[in-house]
Parts: sequence; structure tokens; C-alpha cells
Amino acid sequence: MIELIRKLSNAHGVSGFEDEIREVIKAEIESFADEVKIDRFGNLIATKNGRERSLMISAHMDEIGFVVKKIDEKGFIRFAPIGGWFSQIALAQRVVLYGKNKIYGVIGCKPPHVMKEEERKKSIEISEMFIDIGARSREEVINLGINIGTPIAIDREVVQLANNRISGKAFDNRVGLAVAIESFKNCKNSVTVHFVATSQEEVGLKGARVSAYKLEPNVAIAVDSCPSTDFPGSESAHIDVALGKGPVITIVDASGRGLIVSQKVLRWLKETAEKNGIPYQLEVAEGGTTDATAISLTKEGIPSGVVSVPARYIHSPVEVVDLNDVNWAVKLVTKAIENVEEYFGVGE
Repeated sequence: MIELIRKLSNAHGVSGFEDEIREVIKAEIESFADEVKIDRFGNLIATKNGRERSLMISAHMDEIGFVVKKIDEKGFIRFAPIGGWFSQIALAQRVVLYGKNKIYGVIGCKPPHVMKEEERKKSIEISEMFIDIGARSREEVINLGINIGTPIAIDREVVQLANNRISGKAFDNRVGLAVAIESFKNCKNSVTVHFVATSQEEVGLKGARVSAYKLEPNVAIAVDSCPSTDFPGSESAHIDVALGKGPVITIVDASGRGLIVSQKVLRWLKETAEKNGIPYQLEVAEGGTTDATAISLTKEGIPSGVVSVPARYIHSPVEVVDLNDVNWAVKLVTKAIENVEEYFGVGE
């Protein structure tokens, strides 16, 4: 499992610029599907045929990143965020820009040695940062294929930590993608199963909305990551989610402005976990939502749930997950695919 996560996480795919990660996913999954297609929005949809009723397994493939907005005369690059960033995390990161080839750079700012005392006390905003690719002029940057609108991704590779834990960038949602891919590969499905690697989740759940409208499944599961609260400073969230205690089943997210999961979907996911000896955690979240919100609001409404892998330091280049949680999540989603007709059968 770690090798699949490594392959997915190390690839790049900023929201709206998902070509590289989409090709990785396609190569990984196409031999297990009856059909693989890319829709006009950029979603990858892989289908295993079954009976008429259908289940959608959604996992977003995009990651937060940046886009070039200005290149100055000395070759320094100003950039805008794509998705939700805490500015201090962006500072001093190594990045890759997609010009004619991959161009590497670093995010810099004024060093403390030349700051005034009051400047040292303030947080540095993204608007004060710039990217240095080693260029000496604006023309040199442009000749490398970098211009206004060029996407920028964090460049960080997966590493192994102690106790079966790993760290890397974009585990939100490359870990969820890995879970969805493995579940799709492994499942013995009776209904038709659509695996959808969605585009632009981080900027408005966009890919889920258009793909669900096209597929109109009878029921759906979004597979994602969610913040764990088992490290210093996170206790104030008053959410009891920890690494190593199993996947997380969402009850409510975004204080109800996002998804309020139906009792029937909750019963399906919880009973599936319990019958198969899978540990799980429950989440009521006040901030953030998932593809399931957009799917649930499609057409006349689609019953939708969320299975997440808990992650520390979410939306950073050093997210941490426990591989035991990942493996349990694969088992839960696989078993849910296989028993879905017990809960959402004909006439439901």
C-alpha cells in the first residue's frame, strides 16, 4: 500500500491542472475496469459493470497549490494560492513549476536580518513571498515556458516514520485515492460501481458535482482524509479523532452547511465496519466538507456518506497518516461496495 501512496503523493496535480496525477491513476486502474473515460471537466471515471443499480466511489485527485500571477524584471515570481493555505506553511518550501519542463524553485521572502523589529513580530503573508528559480531576468523565466497562469506545486516526497506511519504532501487526498483505488480493484461487486477521481474538489467540489449529475448513482461514498486531533494544540477542536484507531465515518460536516449524513447511510457504514471487525471513529466537524456534499445535492438527491483516513497537519507538505488506518479503510469501503444491495436494494 505504501508504494501506491508514494506514487500518488509524489505526483503533482494542483486543482484545475491534474494531468499528471490523472495519468498515474489511469495506469493504476484501467486493467481492473470495464471502461475508463475522462469527462469534459477532467474527472476520471472507471466503471465495473454489474446490475442496473449503481454506486459511486468518489475521491478527489487535486491538491492545493499556487499559480503564477507576476514575473518581475529580475526573474522573481509572485504567485496566488489555489485552495486553502495557511501562509506560514508555504514559506521556504521547494516547489515545481510546469513550464516547458518541470522547473524547480524555492519560496522566499525578506530574511529576518534585514527586517525591522515590528516586521519580525508579524506573520508573513503569501503576498509578501516570491519564488526564486535561479533566473536573472523576466525574459529568462518566460523562455523556460513559465508565464502568468503557470501552475505551481509543492515538491516533497513520501518518507517512512516510526510505528507504521508515513509523511508526505497532498495526503489530502492521495491517501483517499489509494483507498478508493484498492477498494475498486478488490471488490466483488454485484451492482455497477463507478470510481471517480474528481477534479477541483479543493476549490468548490466542482468535479463531484458534474460527474454525479452524469452518473446519477443510487448511492455514493466519498473517500477523503480528515484532521486528526491527537497532537499538541489540536485539543481545542473538541473532536476525538486519532491516528491508529481506524477510518472515520462522518455524521455532520461544516456545521451542517455541508453534509448531514442520512441515518440509513450511517447504519450501512457502521454495521459494515462492526460485522467485519473494522475499528472506526465518528466525526462531527464544524469546518470543511467533501465531495459527498455536492453529490448528495445532485438532481433529486443521492444518499451519500464519507469514509476518511485521519491525518495530522492536513493541508501541509508533511501530512502524517497511519498505514493501519489506510488498510482498515480499504476493507471498510470494499465491504460496503459488496453489501450495498442489503441497504439500498431494488425499490429503495
